[in-house]
Amino acid sequence: MFKKLRWSDYVFVVFLLLLLIPQTRKPIQVVVNKAKVLVWSPSIRAVEDQAQLAPFDYHVLTLDGAPKSIGIAKGKVTFISYWATWCAPCLAELPSIEKLYADYGEQINFVLLTNEESETVKAFLKKKPYTLPIFTPRMAPPALLLDKSIPTNYLIDQNGKIIIKETGAADWNNEKVRAIFDGLLIN
Repeated sequence: MFKKLRWSDYVFVVFLLLLLIPQTRKPIQVVVNKAKVLVWSPSIRAVEDQAQLAPFDYHVLTLDGAPKSIGIAKGKVTFISYWATWCAPCLAELPSIEKLYADYGEQINFVLLTNEESETVKAFLKKKPYTLPIFTPRMAPPALLLDKSIPTNYLIDQNGKIIIKETGAADWNNEKVRAIFDGLLIN
């Protein structure tokens, strides 16, 4: 009538119980998402699916409150990420984005956008060694960049074509993405 439980059944029950405890929920979610990130690579859009953005200036605030305008589709490749410090998938993919920024930050606009208070983000950055350029948007994004899910990331070429749109955590620091970055920088 009753089947004998295996050790994996016990592990699963403990895992579920840990998810119920607020203090352990976020760390477990981050670990699970990091595991997913290791195998999930962003996908390139087929040429016919690459939407075309009109050139625009993204009006943002730095974390110190200074206004800034970042040219999008104005001759420089841009990586835009919509994220938050409370978002486990966002946190899981940040290390891979940081590695790309370390190697390509001089050649590619990296624009990480959050709607959180700057003090919240600054507190997060005190705990994490990220050097990524993080901003708060001061305008609504163009319709082609409007997505309610986070993380949502875009790789936009110099002329405004959306080469990659990825919703959800992904491994950005891989050979495929680096080859795309390198190819865009040659053009």
